[in-house]
Amino acid sequence: MNIFALYAGQPAPLGPRQSLSAFVKQASPQLTVEKSGTVEDQQANTKLHGGPEKVLHQYSFEGYSVLQQAYPALSFESGMMGENLLVKGMSDTNVFIGDVYQMGEVVVQVSAPRAPCVKICHRFEQSGIDKFVGVQGITGWYYRVRQPGVLYPEDKVQLLERPEHSVSVAALMQCVFDKRCAGKAAALSSLEVLDDEWRGKCARAARKASNTEQHS
Repeated sequence: MNIFALYAGQPAPLGPRQSLSAFVKQASPQLTVEKSGTVEDQQANTKLHGGPEKVLHQYSFEGYSVLQQAYPALSFESGMMGENLLVKGMSDTNVFIGDVYQMGEVVVQVSAPRAPCVKICHRFEQSGIDKFVGVQGITGWYYRVRQPGVLYPEDKVQLLERPEHSVSVAALMQCVFDKRCAGKAAALSSLEVLDDEWRGKCARAARKASNTEQHS
């Protein structure tokens, strides 16, 4: 596999309130990847975006295909979901939490899914598209960095490690959105390679489902 394209953005007004966001990105000839972010790509809200657990966001061609079929009146092109990179052959269904990948000279580890937010709705001027992305499990995923370096389009991508007892990004999203997966959500809340924020989400999803069963 090889990197298809890289993207970076700078904070700019987005949505009806014109709040600053770097969701809209442009193709970039390189990404200088550091432990807590990249030189080329910036975030407007550093409390919710960026940091060592969210250095890079990757999306998939499969995700774009699902979106285009569901919303034929809209136009979905690579780079429009706020991602930093696309790689043909990698998707939410075949990328697992904790996977370690060599990308050129950079080594990264999958830390968590991306939480779909209202900025997706603002980007496409379509209400509800953020919830659709979450339910369908086509959110994309974040990386933490094991070895910094510079990424370029066409860099080779290779899976180095996959932890035992992990799940795909799509399966994890299903555990959070589907109350029938409460048992698995409880187990994933202790998955060490999953970032703290998402372990908390799994624990809350499990408790919510358990409470619902007790009162049904």
